[in-house]
Parts: sequence; C-alpha cells; structure tokens
Amino acid sequence: MAIKFNRSQTFATNGTVDAPSLHNLVDGLDIYQSLITDQTNVTSVSTADELLIAIDAGSEGDAPKAVTVQELFQDALTAGTYTNANISEALTYGTATGTRLVSTNATITTGTITTAVIPTLTAGTTTSTAATITSGTVTNLASTTGTIATLNSTTGTIATLVASAGTFAGSLVNVTTGTIGTLNSTTGTIGNFTTTLTGDVTISTGSATVGTRVAVVDTAQEYTRCHNFNATALTITSGTVSWNLAENQVATLEVTTNSTMDTPTNPQAGATYVLIVTQGTGGNNTLSYSTAYKFSGGDAPVLSTGSAEVDVLSFISDGTVLYGVASQNFS
Repeated sequence: MAIKFNRSQTFATNGTVDAPSLHNLVDGLDIYQSLITDQTNVTSVSTADELLIAIDAGSEGDAPKAVTVQELFQDALTAGTYTNANISEALTYGTATGTRLVSTNATITTGTITTAVIPTLTAGTTTSTAATITSGTVTNLASTTGTIATLNSTTGTIATLVASAGTFAGSLVNVTTGTIGTLNSTTGTIGNFTTTLTGDVTISTGSATVGTRVAVVDTAQEYTRCHNFNATALTITSGTVSWNLAENQVATLEVTTNSTMDTPTNPQAGATYVLIVTQGTGGNNTLSYSTAYKFSGGDAPVLSTGSAEVDVLSFISDGTVLYGVASQNFS
C-alpha cells in the first residue's frame, strides 16, 4: 500500500513523545492520492452529498470547505461556458427563459417541437410524402419547377399561390369555402380548374386563349363586336361539289365547268348556311342540286351567265333538307 502520510519524523523505541516532536509530525503530514483511490467507489451521487473544496480566496492555513454536489453544479452551470458537451441520455430541464442557440448542424431525429421560432431553416431534400398543417398559416407557397399533385384548402386562406414554371399535375385544386387571394401561373400548367361562379371572371390586362367555346349556350347574349364564320372555298371534283356543313357554314364556289351540288353532310336543324357562287372565266357554266336542296316554287335558280358574276344562295336546314333562296347577278 502506498504511503498516505509523511513519516520523516522519528521517535525512539518506547520513548516519550514531547510536544515539539508531535508538532513536527503534524506539520510534515502530506496527503497522497492513494488516500482517495483506496476508498470504496460509489455508483451514484445525490445532490445532498458533499465534497471538500479549497476556496481560492482563502489563506494557506485555512481548512477546506464543504460543498454539496447540487451547489457545485448549480454554480458551474450559472456562470460557466461549456464549449463542447456530448449528452447521450435524455436531457430534461424546467422552463427555459433565455435565448437558446441550436447549432447549424443540429439533428432532431424523432423529437417533437411544440412551439418554436426558427429565424432561418435550411433543409436539403424533404423525403416525407406529406406535410400537414392543421391550423397554421402558409404565407407564401412557391413551386418554381416542382409538381404539386393536389392542393386542398378546405376552410383556410392561401394568400399567394405562385407556380412559375411548375405543373399542377393533380386533377384538383380544391378551395371549398376558403379564399385564394392571388392565383398566378406564369408558364406552368393547371390541369383542370373548375369553379362555380357567383360573380364575374374579369381579365383586366393581357389576353385569354381558350381552346373551347366561351359563349353561354343556354343564355341570351348580346355581342358588342363582330362574330363571323370564316368563308372557305369548295372545290369541284369530277363535276361534283361536296359540302361538309360542320366545317363550312359559309362557303364560296367558283364554277368553272357544269357541276352538281352533292348531298351536304352534317346539317343541323335550325342552322343557316350561305353559299357564294362566282361564274368562272367565259361564263355560261351551270350548277344543279341534289334532292337535299329545295327552293321556293320547286324551281332551282339558274346561275347568272356572265363571267365573274356572283349569285348568293342562302339556306336554312331542318336537319335533313336545306331550304334556299337566291340573290343573283351581283357584278
């Protein structure tokens, strides 16, 4: 066993210990580390357990002071700074009233943050299949080149929804009772947009390109600008003229040889059709008609014979027959 005390003071066998010798013995005592390391280990320390500590402000002859474990660590945590602390077990503390800095490389794997203010949050790849915001507010939702499959807002408010070049791939953008303040799609695609209007749709600037009809088919409307059918030219093939009424509601025909109007296709009941006939160079070409064409008095009009003279034939259909009248000899 290692020496715990200095035994430099010697005494005669069976001699008498006088006061000066005893003082010399006590003054020469040294405490070595084996005095501590030879003791029994304790596996846990309570906050009330005590340690001996030398006070820095004391003098050389002062006795050591006692301090509890709790008092020791409370003082250390109050005024000290821990540059690097690795805590592998759960960390539990009371109310944190000051500012707490989370390092830029902190990782929270499965923890729960009840309420937090994060000045800047940078995340690389978000792999979660769903982000659920129950009662919060999304100020700006931007999709630059990404895809938002389905965006549902049941009762909330989306202040600004911007898709610069992305795609709304889902068939639904649902806002049941909420409000979309601004919906911008600069170069993106909205697959299907359905709404029941209580007011008007206004395009204040720019233009709208619509691939299907924009007229309301079951409501009387007044047009303030010209709406017209594009007049297209019919051709003569082996003396016969075909007319697809679904494509050519207003048509032109130059008669360069004696010809016959074949039975027209796709007539619509109640629809009107116009045929503008021009006599070809040299004139005197005739035009006869199938039984699908009927004229007033049962007599088909005879074309004006002069070169470049124009006849206009106007028809209304019952879905099968075209009933026509002729306005002739425009020259």
